Formats: sequence, C-alpha cells, structure tokens
Amino acid sequence: MISNPVIDSLMSRKSIRKYREEQPSDEVIETIVRAGQQAPFAMQLGSVLLSREIEHNVFRAPLLFTICVDVYRMEKIMKKRGWNRKASDIYTLLFGIQDAAYMAQNMVVAAESLGLGSCYIGAAPFMTKKIRELYELPDRIFPLVMMTMGYPAEAPPVRPRYPMDFHLSESRYTCYTDDTVSEAAEVMDSGYLRQNYYREANYMIPLPEGTEEKFDFDSYSWTEHISRKLGLWGEDPEELLSNLKLCGFEI
Repeated sequence: MISNPVIDSLMSRKSIRKYREEQPSDEVIETIVRAGQQAPFAMQLGSVLLSREIEHNVFRAPLLFTICVDVYRMEKIMKKRGWNRKASDIYTLLFGIQDAAYMAQNMVVAAESLGLGSCYIGAAPFMTKKIRELYELPDRIFPLVMMTMGYPAEAPPVRPRYPMDFHLSESRYTCYTDDTVSEAAEVMDSGYLRQNYYREANYMIPLPEGTEEKFDFDSYSWTEHISRKLGLWGEDPEELLSNLKLCGFEI
C-alpha cells in the first residue's frame, strides 16, 4: 500500500472509549466542525449538536457530537425561495443520511489528525425522544449518530477487517463460495480472539431462554456477535418508524 500521513491516520484509527478530562479548545472544535462541513454533500442536510457536559456524556467524553439529518433548515431555505417540498420523506431522508454520514466521517478524520480519539454511538435513532428534549429540536430533524471525542486515555489495537477480496468486486458482484465466507470469517474471528476483545469487555449477547449456549470467551467472536445482533434484534420496524414520525417524518 501507498503510505502518507493521511493514509497512515486512516489505517491506524480505532474506537476510543476512555478519555482524559482535558477539554479541547474552541479552536479545535471549530476546526473539527468546519472539516465536517467541507465533506461532500447532496443538499447539506447534515447538522451538528454538541454537548461538553462530561458528567452526562457517553464514556464521560469531553465532547459528544450528535449528527442529524436536518430537513427543517432546508425547508426554511425553500420557503424563502418560494418553494414547497414535493419530494417524499423517504427520498429526502436517503440523501440526508448520506450528507450526515459524510459529515460525521470528515469530523472523525479531522479529530484524529489533531490528536483526538473518537467512538461512533449508533444508538442515536433509538434515543430520539431524549435527544429532542435535550436540545429542544424542532420537527424535521432526525438524530442519526452520536460521536464521543476527546484526548485518549487508552491505546487499544486496531480491530480486524475483512480481507480485501471480501469487500471489493470489480466489473460484477462476487457471489462468495462457502470457502471464501469461512476464510473471511476466520480473519475476523481469530483477530478479535487474539485481542481478547469480548473477554475483556465481558460481553456476550444472551440467547433466548431455553436455547443452549455453545460459546465461551475462547470461541465467541465477531461473526457470532454480529449474527446475534441481526438474528435477535430489530425485527419490528415500528420503533424506528415511530421515532421518525416523532420528528415529523412519514415513511
């Protein structure tokens, strides 16, 4: 691979969950948010909320950003131009999710370059009511993802990734064989087991009552963990649909 400071920073990035209490300066925060604004966009439908309240922030992080899909602001612009939105909410949200995600990743990269660590918190869409109340959000704004940030107080290893050929298809999509799937799973699982990730976290998603547990921390690893998430959670879409409705979106 080619190596340069940007590539090296991207390749060494890891989630940080322990932070020093040192509060980043206003200049650092401005730089991170401005870098987020410079991300590619479709309609600039991303906006940023910030909490510096360490006592209340996830992981006691000095900074907690919440990146939102912000249609409220765009509709204000449209009204000023004499337009009403005809685009459906699902159409608008798909572009808004892209805009907000690009913005969030630019902020993470910028923070890394300034010596800060970060961790994405994907639970924001399930915390809609709390976030709306905390920040007094108007309708047409949906919290997409939270990010903790601060100066690291830990140095975890970089977590494994699938092999390149399990990610990249050229000319046409690769339909993976059982052998290829097993090899990719082994890369992930052996990597996490070497790092004792789930043992140190003391976390294993419990199986339904009456189901025999066949794993322990010598065998429970990433592919089983993610399979349990998608195999046990999220069956009813109503929770997310109701949270979108709470924010003024009809899907």
